[in-house]
Amino acid sequence: MENPQKNTFPPQHQERQPGKESEMNPAPRFDYKNYKSAGKLTGKVAVITGGDSGIGRAAAICYAKEGADVVIIHLHENDDARETYEQVITFGVECLNIAADLKNESEAERVVSEVVQKFERIDILVNNAGVQYPQNSILDITKDQMMHTFESNFFSYFYLTKAALPHMREGSAIINTTSVVAFEGHETLIDYASTKGAILSFTRSMALSLVKQGIRVNAVAPGPVWTPLIVSSFSAEHVKTFGSNTPMGRAGEPFELAPAYVFLASDDSSYITGQVIHVNGGKVIN
Repeated sequence: MENPQKNTFPPQHQERQPGKESEMNPAPRFDYKNYKSAGKLTGKVAVITGGDSGIGRAAAICYAKEGADVVIIHLHENDDARETYEQVITFGVECLNIAADLKNESEAERVVSEVVQKFERIDILVNNAGVQYPQNSILDITKDQMMHTFESNFFSYFYLTKAALPHMREGSAIINTTSVVAFEGHETLIDYASTKGAILSFTRSMALSLVKQGIRVNAVAPGPVWTPLIVSSFSAEHVKTFGSNTPMGRAGEPFELAPAYVFLASDDSSYITGQVIHVNGGKVIN
């Protein structure tokens, strides 16, 4: 098992969210070199929001290794998305790269239309994209920021799930990315943590709603993970020690999250729905 030891990063900051992986130092580790594939997703079609970088990129590559065709949804990170596309197709699967602003329901509908036109169905939906804007107090969170955070992090999940559902069938899986902060809170990420709590409730409710249709809905709750979201939302000084407060003493790398997304998408988790997998460096969440 690859075991990253680094517990500090060079100070750095990007001005635009959700950030670009190509400008990070060091580059996030997205490819789990020792991963042993077993064809668990052969013939399936997976749609991943935020699939251009970070956790989404790592999941896309693992899905490709397992035989799934992959659809990468991104906002404006064209270079990152292109690199992920090139990585995915090396495993002999098809990949569709779509730029869309999923804050708008019409964009979610357009994305699904393009996916269905090419692949005719959706077997796996990974709602993963998100933004965060730290503020020291609720008094500093404007209505515009709150609405933007909820539209980006929660409404997009709602819209895309709603648009995709008619094209999903028994045996399909929906996986939502929530966060450790949905459970423990965060003093400077009040609106972000609130969206992640909403995603948690959405996951549980959709699992109950779809269980009779044979569609499973689960979530992954990452702890601190080295992704473009971090360098584009926190100060350079904060980035320097990012993740060092976990029991493992370091941030996670994207490749360490990907197997959880494979597990929840595959038949290995056939008796699991409405649940959350915590990949957080050792924090116990009750």
